[in-house]
Amino acid sequence: MKNLPLLIISLLFSLVGMSCNQALQEVVQAPIEKVTSNKYEDLAALFKEWRTFEAPPLREGAPDYTAATFQKRLPIFKKLQKKLLAIDTTGWSIPQQVDWHIVWAEMNGYDFNHRVLKPWVRDPAFYKNVWTYRSDVPAHEGPTNHATTELWTYFFPLSNPERKRLMKDLQVIPSLYKQAKMNLTGNARDLWITGIRDIRTQSDVLKKILEREGVGEDADLVKVIRTAIAATDDLAAWLEKEGATKTGPSGIGKENYTWYLQNVHLVPLTWDDEVMLLKRELARAWSSLKLEEHRNRHLPNLKDADSPEAYAKLSEQSAQSLLRFLEDQDIVTVKRYFGPALRAHLGGFIPKEKRNFFWITAHYDPRPLFCHFYHWFELARMDKTPHKSEIRRGPLLYNIFDSRNEGMATAVEEMFMQAGLYDDHPRSKEIVYIMIAQRAARGLGSLYAHANEMTMEEAGGIHSEYTPRGWMKTEKELLIFEQHLYLRQPGYGTSYITGKYLVEDAMAEYARLQELSGQPFQLKNFFDQLNSIGNIPIALGRWEMTGMEADVRGISLGK
Repeated sequence: MKNLPLLIISLLFSLVGMSCNQALQEVVQAPIEKVTSNKYEDLAALFKEWRTFEAPPLREGAPDYTAATFQKRLPIFKKLQKKLLAIDTTGWSIPQQVDWHIVWAEMNGYDFNHRVLKPWVRDPAFYKNVWTYRSDVPAHEGPTNHATTELWTYFFPLSNPERKRLMKDLQVIPSLYKQAKMNLTGNARDLWITGIRDIRTQSDVLKKILEREGVGEDADLVKVIRTAIAATDDLAAWLEKEGATKTGPSGIGKENYTWYLQNVHLVPLTWDDEVMLLKRELARAWSSLKLEEHRNRHLPNLKDADSPEAYAKLSEQSAQSLLRFLEDQDIVTVKRYFGPALRAHLGGFIPKEKRNFFWITAHYDPRPLFCHFYHWFELARMDKTPHKSEIRRGPLLYNIFDSRNEGMATAVEEMFMQAGLYDDHPRSKEIVYIMIAQRAARGLGSLYAHANEMTMEEAGGIHSEYTPRGWMKTEKELLIFEQHLYLRQPGYGTSYITGKYLVEDAMAEYARLQELSGQPFQLKNFFDQLNSIGNIPIALGRWEMTGMEADVRGISLGK
C-alpha cells in the first residue's frame, strides 16, 4: 500500500492520554492496518459517518461534553480512525487524496481536543451560545459548542416557524450551563478569567432580544428568553467565584503546538519556525513602512473621513476602485456576487475616539481592509457555487481552514498593492505595511503565550507596542478579543502571516512550473485555480495546483 507507512506513523499522538514519545513508540510497534478498501466512495461514506459521530449525543437536551460520555464513545472514534487508515489511496487522483487528508486532519482535531485542548473543561468561552454575526471565515473562530443560537439568521418580527426555532435554540442554554458547571474543572487562568467576559456579554445580547419587534407581546418567547438570561447570569457568577482559585497556565506548550499545526491544520511548520517567520515579517513590515514613508515624505498626509457623509463617499469610491482594479487588471475572475458581498460590509462612520485598529485604517483608505474582505467573496462562493466534493463543500471542523482563509485575505492585501492598486495613492501603501506589522506582532505574542513564556496580557503587550503609530492603543476591546481568541485556538493568531507565506510559496511554485513548461504566468489563472479548490489548508491547495506533495508528505510523518 503506497501510503501505509506514512499513515501508521501519522497516528503517533492519537493514543489518548499518552505523552508524545510514548505514543510514537507504541505506534511504531503496532501491527499494520489491513487494507479494506481502495474506493473513493468508501471515503465519502466514511466522511458522513465521521461527521455524524462528531456531533455529541444530547444530555437533558444539550450536547453532552461530560468526561464519561467522551470515554464511552472513544472506542467508536478509534474504529473510525482505523477505517480511514485502512483505505488505500493508491491510484487516486490528487483531489481525491486531498479529501482523504482533510478527513484525517479532522479526526486528528477531535483527538487533540479530547487529549489536550479540552475546551469544554478549560475554556468558559466555549459555552458562549448566542452569536449576533456571521463569521467572515467558514465557521466561528475558535472552539464552539454544537448548540449555538445564530441570532444573525433571524429577522424580526418573527414568522411562526422562526419563533419556534428561536425558542428551541434558547431552551438549550439552561441545561447546557448546568452541565458547564460540572465540566469546567480546568485550571487555565487566562482562559477562565477572560472567558467570563463572553458569558457576561451574552446576557446583554439576550436582553436586547426583548426589545426586538414583536417579542415583547409574546409571553412564551419572553419567558424562554428570561430563563436563558437567568442561566447565563448564574453561570457568569459561578465562573467569577471559581476564578479566584485558578492559577495555572493557558498555553498548550511548544510540542503540542507543533503537533497541532502539522497534524490538524496541516501547516508544514514548527513553533520555532513560526517564531522566526513572524519576527522576519515584523521587521520587514516596519522597515518597508519607513522606506515608504521616506519615499512619500513630500506628499500630503492621508486625511481621515470626519463625518458619516465623508465615510460613505470614501467607502463607496474604495469599493468601486477595488472591484474595477480586480476586473481591469486581470487579477481574478470577478463574479456577480463580488459586489454585493463587499458592499454588505463597507461599515459606517465611527468617531475618532472610538475607532479600533482596523477602522482607523479604513477611515484613511478602506481599500487595504476591503482587500482583506476577500473573505466575503469566498463565503459567497461557498453559498452560491458549493464545491463538488462533499468533504470540502462546507466549513472544515476545528478552524482547519485558517491558513487558507486568513492567509489568503492577508496575502492579497500586499499582493494587490504590488500589482498596482495604490499607484494613484502612494500613501495608502503605508497602511498595508502597518497592517502586516500588526498581524505579525499579535501572532508573535500568541506564540509566546502558547509556550507559556508569557501571560495573555504580556502577549498583548507585544501586540500593542509593536504595532506602528500606536494604532493598537486606541481601543482595548480588540486587543483582548484577539489575544483571547488566539489562546483559545492554537495556530489562529499566526495563520494570517504563516498562511500569507504559504500562499506566496504556492504562487512561487506554480509560477516556477509554468516557466519550466514554457507557459506564461497569468495571475488570474493562479487565483481562479486556488479559489476553485475550496477553503482547505494551503498545503493541500498547493499540492492540488502543482502536484508537489513534499509538504504534505512531511506533515503526514508528523515531523
